[in-house]
Amino acid sequence: MIGPTIDKLEKVAVRGGDKKLKPEYDIMYKAKSWVIDQKKPVGFYHDWNDKEAEVLNKPLFFTLKPMVYLENLSEKGYIRNKNKWLIKIKEWVDKYDPGALVIPFSGALELKSQELSAEEREVSGSEHFTKCFAKDHESWVCRFQLEYFFTAGPDEVRAWTIRKGTKTPQAAGKIHTDFKKAFIMTKILKYEDFREEGSENAVKSSGKYRQQGRNYIVEDGDIIFFKFNTPQQLKKK
Repeated sequence: MIGPTIDKLEKVAVRGGDKKLKPEYDIMYKAKSWVIDQKKPVGFYHDWNDKEAEVLNKPLFFTLKPMVYLENLSEKGYIRNKNKWLIKIKEWVDKYDPGALVIPFSGALELKSQELSAEEREVSGSEHFTKCFAKDHESWVCRFQLEYFFTAGPDEVRAWTIRKGTKTPQAAGKIHTDFKKAFIMTKILKYEDFREEGSENAVKSSGKYRQQGRNYIVEDGDIIFFKFNTPQQLKKK
């Protein structure tokens, strides 16, 4: 992404003589030089000043986003808290991405947890479930406070990741920032209702197809149909 961005800025700021964009070009060129010379991502340079950070945030470089590193251990390794790569991975992260979290977890145990209720985990009383889910029986995945909603159309069905407690306009903004600004309302299908009834029309017939406004808090598994203002309507406002 950095190459095309540089080329576009060079065309306008350097060859086109746009002095306002020249500082932005210089910052992007500095970032490009870092990537080429050091062979490291943009986010691994930890001395960007506020002005540089503002410019570099525009292209949304992936490596500038806060990172959490998950190390997937076997069930046995997680219970024993022992893995030959754990220390090496932590050392690498501390060197190249200081301050980032490294979280050991076990996908195998997480999978098991989905098949047990909180009561069943408590009754089991096993050491590894006590270790994994603590007093509140909450898995590591739940602790990230992430949820998913779905959008569907003729061409694709897609899942979108949001934080727990997100309202519908902010959820729309995950798809596109303009959608948040142009938001009107949503129509919500619960995944469980959709699975039980078997189709969108069947959910409508059962009266479980709900219209919601901008204060609705999206729930995990919601299937959402967004309604927006058209660009012409936005201009009138």
